[in-house]
Amino acid sequence: MTDPRFHASRRNMLKGTASLAAAPFVTTFGLMARNAEAATCERFTEMTVSPFGPLAPMKDETTGLELLQLPEGFSYRTIGWQDDIMSDGITCPARFDGMAVVSQRREGRSTELILVRNHEVGNFPRTTGVAPTYDSAANSSGNYAGGGTTTIVLRDGVVVDVRASLAGTMTNCAGGPTPWGTWLSCEENTDDRSAFGGKKHGYVFEVDPDPAQTTAEPLVAMGRFRHEAVAIDPTNNFCYQTEDQSPVSALYRFEPNNAGGYTGAYADGGRLTAARIQRIERAGTTSLADANALAFASPCLGDEYLLEWVELDNPDAAPTTRNVNGTNRSVSGTFAQAWDAGCARMARGEGIWQHGGRIYIVDTAAGGEGCLWELNPASGRIKCIYVSSNQLAGNNLDNITISPRGGIVCCEDGGTSTDEFGRGSRLFGINNQGQPFMLAKNNLNFSAEQYAAVGKNLTAGLGDQRGSEFCGACFDPLGRTLFVNIQTPGITFAITGPWAKGNL
Repeated sequence: MTDPRFHASRRNMLKGTASLAAAPFVTTFGLMARNAEAATCERFTEMTVSPFGPLAPMKDETTGLELLQLPEGFSYRTIGWQDDIMSDGITCPARFDGMAVVSQRREGRSTELILVRNHEVGNFPRTTGVAPTYDSAANSSGNYAGGGTTTIVLRDGVVVDVRASLAGTMTNCAGGPTPWGTWLSCEENTDDRSAFGGKKHGYVFEVDPDPAQTTAEPLVAMGRFRHEAVAIDPTNNFCYQTEDQSPVSALYRFEPNNAGGYTGAYADGGRLTAARIQRIERAGTTSLADANALAFASPCLGDEYLLEWVELDNPDAAPTTRNVNGTNRSVSGTFAQAWDAGCARMARGEGIWQHGGRIYIVDTAAGGEGCLWELNPASGRIKCIYVSSNQLAGNNLDNITISPRGGIVCCEDGGTSTDEFGRGSRLFGINNQGQPFMLAKNNLNFSAEQYAAVGKNLTAGLGDQRGSEFCGACFDPLGRTLFVNIQTPGITFAITGPWAKGNL
């Protein structure tokens, strides 16, 4: 929808922010807040100049192929590919997605990192058979629940082990790391496969750094819906969750019975709640009912609300229908309860990340091309700090991460915009003035023969894949390496560079 406050000229927001002084923390985005009485709706229409410089095709140190465009001074290597044979003897699944570093430890004189990576696979003709498995049944077409996770172990930057760590789940899109060093993998799928001996889906699963310790048991109390990602407030271990079902998504918070902060604590259950706007702090909307129904889908920079949290009676409710703004829609059972209680509706919840006492929440469709909200869990206030109305300013941001230095990195799910560096999905940062800038571009456009020549015998994802999304961005704990995936073909990258030139 088009916000009536948005100028027809869609004037460039950068002109209004160019004089802002640099600031050291992401929370200084409050400088962007507009007055409550402002008649304009400010949204970004293009990116600003990158502090790291312009992009150019750059060779992968592993294969020699120019897979990415990056600024001068950066380098990268690929550390994982779909269809490679893993340490457990099985073929690496496709559709790489959410990911995080869950552990860093010393092994003698070496430093060891453990990453857990999602695979957004639904029904699939085979199952791994070697990882902890939730649903092992085949349907009438002979397909299994093909999603799950793989775990990568790096020692001094070199891959020493990679193996399946969760199987029998479906469409594992994103998730999030826990403060106690595990990964929460989220199913973006609510299929019920019980009719042929399978199980219900739509849950969160905890993955241990040691795959043998993963239970493959769903955390039912966290809700059954099309999960996207999660972020945990370390002060109380409340877990914030996004829902990826357009345009009927809620923002959820799981309040655990056991807040001890250790592996398996969430299995003790808890309360599932949904966000409802209690007060309008700064926005063009004047009615609370309108704000909850519409405001999150059409935000402007600086919009701010006070949230309250409403408990949902049945976190395991089956999908159903609801009349939403005059249209009957298929919705999750949790969204139906939230809608009936007057809770806030997002357009399409995506990435979420915790840093420095704030929760950063993506709505990939809001405002035209996506927006980013900053939630202060302590005060309950949520504020719009980035919103794009033009593909050049950000084409459906999806997963996000925040560096140890406090800089935000966004993954694009779009990839259809053409900027001065050519076609391709992008990684972009947000500087301390709140402005987006380009960090990297997808440059995948290679034939089966070109991949085979470097030892990659891919069965899918060939040809021009420059529009394939970036996902799973995450830094190592010291902020030296940015790990990120491209979904198709599934490739995991380790990027290093002069991060100190900017705020990343």
